[in-house]
Amino acid sequence: MRRFPWVSASAVAFLVILALLAPYLALPDPTRMDLAGRFAAPHASHLLGQDEYGRDVLSRLVWGARVSLSVSLGAALLAAVVGVTLGVIGGYLRGGAEFVTLRLTDILLCFPPMLLALLIVTLFGPGARTLIPVLAIVYAPSFARVAYAGALTIRSLDYVTAIEALGAGRPRIMARTILPNIAGPVLVQFSLAVAASMVLEAGLSFLGLGVTPPAPSWGLMIGAARATMSQAPQLLLWPCAALTAAILSINALCDGLRDYVDPQPAARRPTRLADRTAPGLAAPPSRDTVLSLRGLSVAIDTPRGAIQPVRDVSFDIKAGETLALVGESGSGKSLTGLALMGLLPPAARVEAGRAWLDGIEVLDSAPDIVRGLRGDRVAMIFQDPMSSLNPVHRVGDQIAEVILAHRDVGAADARSRAVALLRQVGVPDPPRRAAAYPHEMSGGMCQRVMIGMAVANGPRLLIADEPTTALDVTVQAQVLTLMSDLKRETGVALLFITHNLPVVAEIADRVVVLYAGQVVEQGDAAETFAHPRHPYTKALLGSAPREEGPPPEGIPGSVPSPGELPSGCCFAPRCAMRLAACERPPPLVEIGGGRTSRCIRWSEM
Repeated sequence: MRRFPWVSASAVAFLVILALLAPYLALPDPTRMDLAGRFAAPHASHLLGQDEYGRDVLSRLVWGARVSLSVSLGAALLAAVVGVTLGVIGGYLRGGAEFVTLRLTDILLCFPPMLLALLIVTLFGPGARTLIPVLAIVYAPSFARVAYAGALTIRSLDYVTAIEALGAGRPRIMARTILPNIAGPVLVQFSLAVAASMVLEAGLSFLGLGVTPPAPSWGLMIGAARATMSQAPQLLLWPCAALTAAILSINALCDGLRDYVDPQPAARRPTRLADRTAPGLAAPPSRDTVLSLRGLSVAIDTPRGAIQPVRDVSFDIKAGETLALVGESGSGKSLTGLALMGLLPPAARVEAGRAWLDGIEVLDSAPDIVRGLRGDRVAMIFQDPMSSLNPVHRVGDQIAEVILAHRDVGAADARSRAVALLRQVGVPDPPRRAAAYPHEMSGGMCQRVMIGMAVANGPRLLIADEPTTALDVTVQAQVLTLMSDLKRETGVALLFITHNLPVVAEIADRVVVLYAGQVVEQGDAAETFAHPRHPYTKALLGSAPREEGPPPEGIPGSVPSPGELPSGCCFAPRCAMRLAACERPPPLVEIGGGRTSRCIRWSEM
C-alpha cells in the first residue's frame, strides 16, 4: 500500500502557514532597531534574541520565511511550467520544436547558474520581484531536459500510438497522456529546483544582489551574521537551520508524492542505498514488454542432417528488467542471443519462432530492417572485449562509428559523444583514452568501452553474453555494478547470458534455465534459487562455488550433443530422480507464481 507523506507534508504546510500568517502573529516589527539591545541573548520579549542592530531574530526568521519561500516556490513553479511545456512539445513533436527546445536549453546551460543570475540581476536590479523570473530562467532548462527525455521515451509506446489512432489531438495527447507519465521525475526536479533556488537566493542576498534591506530574508540574515559570527554565532545558526529544514522538508514531500502517485507496484521498487537516500533521481522505468520471444528454434545443417541446438525457446523481457539465461556450455544460450541480433553463423538458421522488439518483428524481417535495429534499439556485449574491438582503430573512433551509423550527426559531434560515453562508463581520462588503441587498455577498460559502445544509441534491449568471463573477480564486480547503474538510469531491458549463478543471484530479476537447447525452468530469480523445481537447476546450484560450507558438487556426465539427444527427458541420463516415465518427453508446465518447469516430479522437489 502506498502511504501519503504526511510527515513531510505537515512540515511544509507548517512553514507555509507560518509565512502566510506572519503579519497576523504577535511578533515585533522585523525592521525596528534597538541598538541598546544589540546581541542580546534570548529572553521573554525576544525568544531567539536580538541581532547586531537589536532587531528581533524570531520575527526576522518568520518574515524571512515569507520572502525566501515565495521566491523559491514561485521561481520553481514558473521554471516548471515553462521548462516542462518546452520539453514535452520538443520531445513529442520532434522536428523544429525539438531543435528550438534543445538549442535554447543548451545556450542557457552554458552559463553557470550563479553567473547567469548575477548577470540578469545586474541588468535589472536586485529585489524579490526580479529574483523570481531570474531563478526561473536559470532552472527552466533542467525541467525542459527532464520533460524532453520522458516525452521522447513515452511517445513511441503502444498506448500513445493507440490514443493517436483514436484521433486525439496533439495538445490532448501531450496533456493527458505524456504529462501524467512524466510527473514522477518532474516532481523530483521541482524539489531540487526549490532547494537550489533557496540556496541561490541566499547567495545573491548574501552578496547584496537579492532581497534588498531592510526586508528580511534568510540569505540576508546569513550574510549579516557572518560578519558578527565571532561575537554571536547563534545568529548564523537560526537562518541556516531554517534553510536546511525547509529544503529537506520540500525534498521529502516531493519524493513522497512521486512514490504516492507512481503507478509502478511498490514491491518492484529498488531498495539500494542510493534509492533510499535520494529516491526518484531517475525516472522509474516502464514495465512494458520490450522483447517477446515465442518458440525460437535454431537449426544447423550437417552431413548427417539438420540438428537443433535451440528448440522452442520462449520468454518475455520488460523495460528495466534483467532476465538471466543460464546453463552449461552447449545449452544454446549464446545462439539464442545471436539469433535475436541476426548474427547467427552462416551454417545456422532460424527454423521456427517469432520475436517482437517493441512490436517490431525481428526474426522474419528483411536484413536492412534488422541492420537498422542492431546497435540502435538492440545491442550486444560479447565475452571477450579484446577480440570484439578492432585492434587497428582507436576506441573513440569505434564508438563514434556506431553513433554515425544510426544518428544524423557530424563526425565531431560523434567523437564528442564517444568521449562522454567513456566518462559515463567510468573510463578515467576519457579524452586521452578515446585516442588509445585497444591493446593500450586493460581487459576491464576494454569491456567498459564495449558497454559504452552498446549503449551509445540508447537501446531498449541490451544482450550481455557472459561479459565478465574474461575478467578477474574485482573487475567483474565493477562491470556488474556499472551495468546495474546503466540499467537503472536508462530503463534498458537486459538479457544476461551466463553460467555464473552467483552473478545471476546478484543482478537478475528473473531467470530462464536452458538445457540441451530447451527451457527446463523459468521464474523469479530469488524464488527459483530458493526453491528450484527442476533437478538440473538444483544441480547447477549445487555446483556453484560457495564462500562457506561444503565444496561444490559436480554434475555427472555432460550436456548431450544436439545430434544425439535422448528420446525422453534430455536430463534423465544425469538425473538422480529419473523414473521410467522420463523416457517420454516431458512438457513445460505452469507451476504457479509465473514459474514453469519441464519435470514430471517438480512438485516433489
